[in-house]
Amino acid sequence: MKRLGKIAGRVPAGWYVTRTALTFALFVISTLLLTSSHSNGEQGPSLFEDFNSLSGWEDFYFPKIKEHTLYSLAEEGGVTFLLANSSASASAFMLKREIDVYQTPHIRWRWKVDNVYKNGDLRTKAGDDSPLRIYVMFRYAPERATTGMKLKYGIAKALYGKYPPHASLNYIWASKEPVGTVMENAYTDRSRMIVMRSGASETGRWVEQEANIVEDYRKVFGEDPPAWARIAVMNDSDNTGESALSYIDYLEISSPPVSNASGK
Repeated sequence: MKRLGKIAGRVPAGWYVTRTALTFALFVISTLLLTSSHSNGEQGPSLFEDFNSLSGWEDFYFPKIKEHTLYSLAEEGGVTFLLANSSASASAFMLKREIDVYQTPHIRWRWKVDNVYKNGDLRTKAGDDSPLRIYVMFRYAPERATTGMKLKYGIAKALYGKYPPHASLNYIWASKEPVGTVMENAYTDRSRMIVMRSGASETGRWVEQEANIVEDYRKVFGEDPPAWARIAVMNDSDNTGESALSYIDYLEISSPPVSNASGK
């Protein structure tokens, strides 16, 4: 990932707009975040998305990236799923509605990739590509912010009209990092990456995953999360220049217990 440059001379060191998926934790998506009419659980707290339609989702394009990942519906054996096709490209696919992570802390999904990126390396800015990621992006909560964080976020709001996310969790199918690895984003300490699957040994096979958003946030940030968040998915390969197809069969956000049946 390449740095787009420092946002005005007034921004404290380390606050940059970056080129790819992990910039969800920074300024460039602030115009889309968490204050829309989809907020506050208008559609009910739980979500089961089986990708029979994409009407509840929207594309997000990063500044200065001309090649975009293509998100579309695909079908196999009468079952529909989300297909993410990336070829030296980057863009994201974002759920329009907001969720209350305390009412619905469990997230469960079924995913598949046909390839991982040979030069993918989450430890470096240059290698920060992966065939599939699921983001949880938390609304900025000033009552939880330190004095320094309030200053930074105040500058961001003055520049862009809205606050960036308070923090984000990233559930990742990595190219090489071991399953269970938890690490900071190479660009910002407000984003944590949790490796759920890794490498090519399971490519071409559907794999089910499950996580607890609130518990994971507490583990990696050492505090309670803000209540409201949005979800996005991404397949990005703009840095490595490689290609991959990836798929999500369903995505479920619910209160416990989470059933073992996909519901399809």
